[in-house]
Amino acid sequence: MRGFRRVLSYIRPYRASLAGSILCTILFTIFSGLMVWMLMPTLETLFGTSPVISVTAPVTPGEPAGGETGSAMDDVSGGTSGLQGVKNRLKNATRNLISRPDPKDSLIRLCLIYMLVVLLKNIFAYLQGYLMAIAENGLIRDLRVDLFDRLSRLSLGFFEQNRTGVLLARVTSDVTLVKRSAAALLVEFIKHPLSILVFLGMALVISPPLTLISLLILPASAWIITRIGRSIFRRTGRMQTEMGNLTAILSETLGGIRVVKAFDMEAYESARFAGAAGSYFNKSLRLARIRKLAAPSSEVVATVVGIGILYLGGVSILGGTSTLTPDEFITFLIVLFSMFTPLRELGKSYTKLQQGLAAAERVFEIIDTPPTIVDSPGASPLRDFTGAVDYRNISFEYEPGAPVLTGIDLSLRKGEIIALVGPSGAGKSTLADMLPRFYDPIAGAVEIDGTDIREYTVGSIRRLIGVVTQETILFNESVARNIAYGLDDFGMERVEEAARAANAHEFIMDLPDGYETFVGDRGVRLSGGQRQRLAIARAIMKNPPILILDEATSSLDTESEMLVQEALEHLMKDRTTLVIAHRLSTVQKADTIVVLEGGQIIQRGTHEALLAEEEGLYRRLHTLQFQT
Repeated sequence: MRGFRRVLSYIRPYRASLAGSILCTILFTIFSGLMVWMLMPTLETLFGTSPVISVTAPVTPGEPAGGETGSAMDDVSGGTSGLQGVKNRLKNATRNLISRPDPKDSLIRLCLIYMLVVLLKNIFAYLQGYLMAIAENGLIRDLRVDLFDRLSRLSLGFFEQNRTGVLLARVTSDVTLVKRSAAALLVEFIKHPLSILVFLGMALVISPPLTLISLLILPASAWIITRIGRSIFRRTGRMQTEMGNLTAILSETLGGIRVVKAFDMEAYESARFAGAAGSYFNKSLRLARIRKLAAPSSEVVATVVGIGILYLGGVSILGGTSTLTPDEFITFLIVLFSMFTPLRELGKSYTKLQQGLAAAERVFEIIDTPPTIVDSPGASPLRDFTGAVDYRNISFEYEPGAPVLTGIDLSLRKGEIIALVGPSGAGKSTLADMLPRFYDPIAGAVEIDGTDIREYTVGSIRRLIGVVTQETILFNESVARNIAYGLDDFGMERVEEAARAANAHEFIMDLPDGYETFVGDRGVRLSGGQRQRLAIARAIMKNPPILILDEATSSLDTESEMLVQEALEHLMKDRTTLVIAHRLSTVQKADTIVVLEGGQIIQRGTHEALLAEEEGLYRRLHTLQFQT
């Protein structure tokens, strides 16, 4: 039930559209029932199976009522009360609406009424569908927006534990299933039960005994639908998990297509994708086997009852003992079988609802996931950076019992450049990630100007920090938009100035549309050096007082590295900078070089001082890099 309520909570902004859709559904159902009811006067008009009955006075057997001759059935019943009276009044009102002295005029009038009923029925069907589309698609849009908003606010640790493709499946295929369940919940669970009630009411008016027999199908159908629905709920979760795996492989392969081709792994990746697709196919097939069983099972039960009623009623009519006229019996059968259609569709709707609720659980699981990095109660904005950044006794671990950093003490004064070096896995990037609060330490504190950064709002901290990483992330926007990313109000003069400072202006002007050239997905149309210089231009455009450079030149060729290094020196001027580098040539001018190994600081000093330590790790790394 919680899943029901969560889905329904998203419909509140669209209450007017939903109310209009429900009203049109009611009117559509009424006119659908009216079309079936019109069968009796049609049969009477064409075949004269039952003359007009007057219900304004009691009918005496063998005597005309109101100047007209009553049918055998009407004479026997003679009733104007109860369901028999309701039936007689409705039939009389319908006949009076259609009947004319000339049978041809009655037929013309009947055709016109049919046409009007069909027209109104379909108008309401269109309006119901359109108004429901507004509510349904609005619900899904808002759900997707909330899901994306939550994903964008979750901490980096969440994305390290979840594959991107799986998360994409939550936003796409899972939300699509929720949409189907919303349609089932908001329309079909109103439309189909209402249709069943309308046809059931008509059947009761025509023949209560036969209707009571037909009601035998309801418990059996409900039992079948409920059992199948529970199985579908379980299997849908498994199927969507496989869809997540499928999407993850697709995302990983397309994102790393250069590596795939470089290692001639197309066949391997195709086989891996085919395996995941096969697993998804098998689970989808099992689900389809169960889902497709609902409607046929309900229809078989309903048909058995319907055939039984056809036999009993037919024998009664043929034997002359029936209380129904032929036109009433034929109409009853059509009403009964018309009731089977919404009953069957109700079973389908229930299976869709179960699928959607299973998907909704997966969607709400993400929406309900709290970010681990949040503003502390009473946090204030950080206005400026004036003194120093201090790491005080920092310890951190991604998994319990596996420390990454232990007892780190480090001070970075305003305007100073500190370089972090050491072997892979030493904790350099993790230490840098503490500053913009991508992660919080499990012990110790990072302070800015003597205050724990957890006492400042996260957004205000990150606005004062610029980050340039080895893996340059560009968006499929124009060059100008990528340089001015995060800024709403900017002029092209500032963009061009930042590009010149990053040694990027010349190659930008060589692009087909200059600064308006789209760079492609992740900047695929640019070289590595060009992407890196755009990232530096973006940092210059932001103009932050604190800068983090994480392996900013490690993947570049010599010429590109020179251009990028020159741009970085311009960027670092008068800024407080934390540099992470494997290439020791890029950190020789740092004010302090900090050497990490095993999550601990083992050396610190200037380039010359560290080289002088004959047994130090820094000298050993330097020798390995520069030996001839």
